[in-house]
Amino acid sequence: MELWIQHLIEALALPEYGLSTVFVVSFISATLLPLGSEPVVFGLVKLSPHLFWPAVLVATVGNTLGGALDWWLGYGAHKVVDKYSHSSHHSRAIRWLEKLGPKACLLAWLPGIGDPLCAVAGWLKFPFWPCVAYMAIGKFARYVTMTGALVWAFPGSIRFWGG
Repeated sequence: MELWIQHLIEALALPEYGLSTVFVVSFISATLLPLGSEPVVFGLVKLSPHLFWPAVLVATVGNTLGGALDWWLGYGAHKVVDKYSHSSHHSRAIRWLEKLGPKACLLAWLPGIGDPLCAVAGWLKFPFWPCVAYMAIGKFARYVTMTGALVWAFPGSIRFWGG
């Protein structure tokens, strides 16, 4: 592995970089790169229980901004994708998405299809801010649910409900 990558990974693993690491990993995992951010959020919360809500919020912001980037990539790729518009699956999916509109971005949290969904929302020129709002709602719900479930499944001395 390149030495600079190893140093970067080591630096981001330090506790003082915990929330920034959560942001970076959440942002990257929301792009079309296959990466999960939940283990990073859970790891930080396990090490620093008082950071449950800040970690969830930072992960939500990072993941939502990554989804917004996907939206812009899709918006810019509109002309490139036109050559595939004759597929029956494509036509059915487009009709379904057009029917839902920006609300389809609530599903941006789904593994495998959520990130491309954000790109398609941009490609279809759905309104940017409503899409971002729906992305944020879905992603926030995912982080609260997933991190809460992991904390419940692997209990320890974590107290994040203000106790």
